[in-house]
Amino acid sequence: MFNRNATPQIMGILNVTPDSFSDGGRYSTLDAALRQVKTMLEEGVDIIDVGGESTRPGSNPVSADEQINRVVPIIKAIHTDFPDLLISIDTTLSSVADAALQAGARIINDVTAGLGDAKMLPLVASCGMPIILMHMQGTPKTMQDNPQYQDAVTDIKRVLQQRIDAALNAGIQPGNIAIDPGIGFGKRTRDNIDLLAHLDQFVDMGYAVLLGTSRKRFMGSICHVSEPEELVTATAVTTALGVIAGVNMFRVHDVKANRQAADVAWAIKQAQ
Repeated sequence: MFNRNATPQIMGILNVTPDSFSDGGRYSTLDAALRQVKTMLEEGVDIIDVGGESTRPGSNPVSADEQINRVVPIIKAIHTDFPDLLISIDTTLSSVADAALQAGARIINDVTAGLGDAKMLPLVASCGMPIILMHMQGTPKTMQDNPQYQDAVTDIKRVLQQRIDAALNAGIQPGNIAIDPGIGFGKRTRDNIDLLAHLDQFVDMGYAVLLGTSRKRFMGSICHVSEPEELVTATAVTTALGVIAGVNMFRVHDVKANRQAADVAWAIKQAQ
C-alpha cells in the first residue's frame, strides 16, 4: 500500500473533535466536514485523516463509543461523496478502527503504534489494511511532563523498530507499515529539532515515513508566535526539508501551502 518512492503525499487533518489544539469544533458537523474535504481536494490533498479524539498535550481519552459516533457518519459521507479519496482513521482503539474501516477508511493511523490496544495489530493483519506506527513517550495527558532521552534519534528509532517487529510478528505485511517519529509527542523543542535534522535516518529504516509537524508548538517558540494558525509557513519549511530527506507523507492542516512546498522540493530532489 505505501510506496516509499512515490510523489510525496499530503494527508489533510480533519478533526471531528471539540478540543483539538488548532481546529477543535470547526468540523464536527457533517456539512462543515464535507466542505472542508472539498476544499482540501481542490488544494491537492491525497489522504484525509479523520480523528475523533484529541491527542494534544494534556488531553483526556475519549471512549470508543464516542469516537465511533463522531467519526463513522463523517467517514461514510466522505466515502459516498468522494469514493476515490483515501481516508485514514486516527485512533488508538481497535473497535474504532474496525468501525471506520467498515465505513470506508483504508488506513489506520495509531499514535501509540499498537501499544494502546492489544487487539489493534491483529485487526490490521486480519483485514490487510495499512497502518502508521507513531512514536510517543507517555500518553497525551502526560507526554509533555519533562520528557527525557539519552539520544532522541537513537532512542526513537529503537522503539519504532520494536513496533515494526511487533507488527510483522502479528502478520502485517512490510508494505503496509509506515512509521512516524512523533514530532511534539513527548518531545522537547531540542528533541523535535534533532529529529527534523536526522529524518534521513528514519527513511533509512526501510519503511514509508509520515511527518506531522503541522502548527506544532515548538515551532511557535522558535518563531516567537503563540497562535497555531501563524505557523503555516514554518510547517511548509519542514515539509520541504522532509521531502529532500526522503519522507513521503505529510500530515497537515494547511493543504495548499504544504502541497506547494512538497511539489517544489520534490522537483529539486528529482533533479539531484
